[in-house]
Amino acid sequence: MDYGTLRGFIALLILTLFIIIVLWSYSKKRKSSFEDIANSIFEEDLALKKQTAQQNEQCHLDTENKQERK
Repeated sequence: MDYGTLRGFIALLILTLFIIIVLWSYSKKRKSSFEDIANSIFEEDLALKKQTAQQNEQCHLDTENKQERK
């Protein structure tokens, strides 16, 4: 086996792996999983906004309570 044949086998192996990865990533079984992962960013952002709003509301209530005590 010479160097050219080895390079051909390696190229064929890489092409085969590429096709397998593409088929795996676009399969219908994986679609819902990938969508969940993609949307998780928005869920984390929404949770952070809710937490910040609750903290701001608590801070506002604390300020009102302090003013009422004076």
